[in-house]
Amino acid sequence: MTGPAMPKPDAATLARRDEIVADMRIIVPGEGVVDTANRMRAFESDGLTAYRQLPLVVVLPETTAQVARILKYCHERNIKVVPRGAGTSLSGGALPLEDAVLLVMSRFNRILDIDYANRAVVAQPGVTNLGITHAVEARGFYYAPDPSSQIACSIGGNVAENSGGVHCLKYGLTTNNVLGLEMVLMNGDVVRIGGRHLDAEGYDLLGLMTGSEGLLGVVTEVTVRILRAPETARAMLVGFPSSEAAGQCVADIIGAGIVPGGMEMMDRPAIHAAEDFVQAGYPRDVEALLIVELDGPAAEVDHLIARVDEIAAANGATTSRVSTSDEERAAFWAGRKAAFPAVGRISPDYYCMDGTIPRKELPRVLAGMRALSEKYDLRVANVFHAGDGNLHPLILYDANRPGELERAEAFGADILKLCVEVGGVLTGEHGVGVEKRDLMPTMFTKADLEQQMRVKCAFDANHLLNPGKVFPELHRCAELGRMHIHRGQMPFPDIPRF
Repeated sequence: MTGPAMPKPDAATLARRDEIVADMRIIVPGEGVVDTANRMRAFESDGLTAYRQLPLVVVLPETTAQVARILKYCHERNIKVVPRGAGTSLSGGALPLEDAVLLVMSRFNRILDIDYANRAVVAQPGVTNLGITHAVEARGFYYAPDPSSQIACSIGGNVAENSGGVHCLKYGLTTNNVLGLEMVLMNGDVVRIGGRHLDAEGYDLLGLMTGSEGLLGVVTEVTVRILRAPETARAMLVGFPSSEAAGQCVADIIGAGIVPGGMEMMDRPAIHAAEDFVQAGYPRDVEALLIVELDGPAAEVDHLIARVDEIAAANGATTSRVSTSDEERAAFWAGRKAAFPAVGRISPDYYCMDGTIPRKELPRVLAGMRALSEKYDLRVANVFHAGDGNLHPLILYDANRPGELERAEAFGADILKLCVEVGGVLTGEHGVGVEKRDLMPTMFTKADLEQQMRVKCAFDANHLLNPGKVFPELHRCAELGRMHIHRGQMPFPDIPRF
């Protein structure tokens, strides 16, 4: 990877900036428009902070009607729009464009309805992931998907990226927990899909929107399902002398028909960083650590813990510890959820990757990453959603050292290529954005990508919503309709990197 390239700025749009800003102030009065460089700096990047760019203008609407008017205005004048949630995306999905309106949904921050009878919550997209659980936990309910950034990431952003989390193995990702959406199309039309029911006939537009990375529409309301908290939940810390042994243990647990509530893996660098940061009680004398949570009726949990302990021992586990209270279980998870900031304490910069592989390939991929670490002379700390094969290697580098960012990018690209080589995919929950965009041809054929582009064209024929993301090459929709591809349609200069 040599860094993302974005569509060439439209000179006509840049020349009309003052007019556009004035019109945005009419649509969103008060303090809903940010247009000075200093104030827009807060929005110049998302969680992939190596890439930064100021938008044309930042607009923070508060109502669906305002979102509809903004999109209709931009559609009629051929102005690009980049939707943004909390900005925690790690793939550059919310990276601004200098000739685009940055549509920030953070003011959509209210829970609209809690329907316990139907086990559903209706929330605006700016509500945080953890905020949904906080709203219902007093009645014994919770929202299952729990990405590590759940205290900050928004439910709208979770829909855009199809976020997962440590409990997605048993309870599914965002797509398995979203029941309905209200969304605004690029032309300003407001549509609803799904509802408070679990399924419906017809095209699965709800599944299509979940994980669409802001390319198809702007979500203004989300209905999610909530679950009853399990009767019992206990977590195990299991240490191994090698990452390969831990990886094999993961495969054997799943192969035995056991589906834990969560199953996470950390290697030695991540273990030590997390323990230094959180003091979660992790063993320091192991090369790999599994956190396995079993939940359900107490008798079932006790039985499954014994089964997992047997499987771990057969794979050479050197230490095993079971939580004895909810506080201790929470401490086990606190270390894992703090792994990313913990690694930030031991390196000036780190590059957080995201790829998914078949579970049985864990030992092979871990060995491959060690070889790549030596090749690029960069350290890597590994944190995995081991149960579903979703890897999060953290490549440690120093951006102040010439060439290290480029080496980190190349290292990351090779990890993702390895994931595809063993039968996996480029992303599990972080999305493609600009980070993985140019790697899409390693996974998809030309025909695959053209068919995906036709879906984009059905929603946004002029490529105004979040252009330059996901697709490595843009084509005119009319040409795709004729099954004819015109190469080199758009010049892509490099954007600044820091």
